[in-house]
Amino acid sequence: MPPYRDVTVGQLLSRLAVDLPGHEALVHVHGRLRWTFGELNDESRQVARGLLAHGVKPGDRVAIWATNVPEWIVLQFALAKIGAILVTVNTALRANEVEYLLRQSESSTLVTIQGFRGVDFVDALRDVRAALPLLERVFFIGDGCPHDFTPYAQVSAAAAKTPVQDLDACEAAVGLDDVINMQYTSGTTGFPKGVMLTSRNIVNNGYWIGEGLAFGPADRLCLCVPPFHCFGCVIGVLGAYTHGACLCVVESFEARAVLETVQRERCTALYGVPTMFFAELEDAAFDRFDLTSLRTGVMAGALCPEPLMRRVIDRMHLPELTIAYGLTETSPVLTQTPRDADLETRTQTVGAVMPETELRIVDPATGEDVATGERGELWARGYVVMKGYYNMPEQTAVTITPDGWLKTGDQAAIDDVGNVRITGRIKDLIIRGGENVAPKEIEDVLRQHPAVADVSVYAIASAFFGEEVAAAIRAHPGASIDAPEVMQFCQQRLARFKIPRFVRVVESFPMTASGKIQKFKLRALHEAELRAAQLSASQSSRA
Repeated sequence: MPPYRDVTVGQLLSRLAVDLPGHEALVHVHGRLRWTFGELNDESRQVARGLLAHGVKPGDRVAIWATNVPEWIVLQFALAKIGAILVTVNTALRANEVEYLLRQSESSTLVTIQGFRGVDFVDALRDVRAALPLLERVFFIGDGCPHDFTPYAQVSAAAAKTPVQDLDACEAAVGLDDVINMQYTSGTTGFPKGVMLTSRNIVNNGYWIGEGLAFGPADRLCLCVPPFHCFGCVIGVLGAYTHGACLCVVESFEARAVLETVQRERCTALYGVPTMFFAELEDAAFDRFDLTSLRTGVMAGALCPEPLMRRVIDRMHLPELTIAYGLTETSPVLTQTPRDADLETRTQTVGAVMPETELRIVDPATGEDVATGERGELWARGYVVMKGYYNMPEQTAVTITPDGWLKTGDQAAIDDVGNVRITGRIKDLIIRGGENVAPKEIEDVLRQHPAVADVSVYAIASAFFGEEVAAAIRAHPGASIDAPEVMQFCQQRLARFKIPRFVRVVESFPMTASGKIQKFKLRALHEAELRAAQLSASQSSRA
């Protein structure tokens, strides 16, 4: 009986189907679908056999580009039973970004939907498919399958071509330390990298998260965060299933849909980044919903302001809400606040280190540990550390030391009771509403603009998103920069969350003696200008 740990992702569902066969496992709100663990396991096995019949093999990379449709959860376990590697694709990506991901991951198979929020996935794939010679098959979820794609329904239909014993042999051959999941992250520098994660990484991380939340079979998690992030497929799916809890899935985040799901399904747990909780509280119909079934949950992606935390605890009935911190490279959670933590701990820290994990605070210049309470780079070691970046041995060697310490790139301090405070980032990664944004990726796109001579992308503080993307641009002589046109230029090439919210034209950049742009000075100057503009507008309105 649950909880489970030290099992593969595929074995986890097989165990649940034996121990809790009639227990409700998956409720999909939009499709009105309800599956028990026995039914979910049967469906996953059927799909796994169908994929084998279509030529998917152990070790193949299979990408999923879709919202929180029920097929996503089925495939997470079906691929794991085969020993194929699930490659997650952010639904906000554009054609060139998806082409990079599929090419770099060497994916042989893609499962997708028509599109999401103005992005047509089918058209995007047609634009780039010629550049993807290793992509052998594309399965389409939904009605109206394009003529050049294969309907997802044909996967299950082909299951009879694969003997049950063949699937059983595949599942038995998968090891705890085999790569089972690849997630693309901007990491600490540069272009997205494929983080290779094993069952030991993600099942055991899910186990410890569930332990921290005191999950059990009576719990019901409203899952409204996307599974293409670790927040969804590890903290969410595996955090619940290692403890036999039910998932009540919202297909894509909408505050009203979340409130409706919590009330209808009597959910006991809720996840989200701070902006999600804020949107739920601000929904015009918030007071109509009964949220008293809620007990616990996870807020991650950014620190929660104290006023928001008070409202979440009091008005959303989440007295045991926890804060979690981590990164994709650490499976993801490194620290978590206790369910009974005081308000200061939940709003000023990210909690203490998770079990079976070590943390150090290191002086980046010397490699030596700093004193308690002093700031340095946060390093982590333990079962959580990724296997490495796919086909990027040099970047892996830079990130993981020979003795197993992973350098997070985050600046932090640990107080005398063991709570971690994240104080900044050693690198200049931007985190906007829980999404990692690498400035270099945006800078490379902006340099393609004919009017842009040079550019520096940096973060601007945001009360809503935590940080917003800003770009300081130096124009070519005689050229002019039109901010709205620059943003439109980016819309064709970048996911929405990467598009600069602010564009500032500069004559020159603040530089170090060695010729490097000082982004912290750009940020400080820009934020000072924004504050001055807000003050002027406030004074004008009062006048």
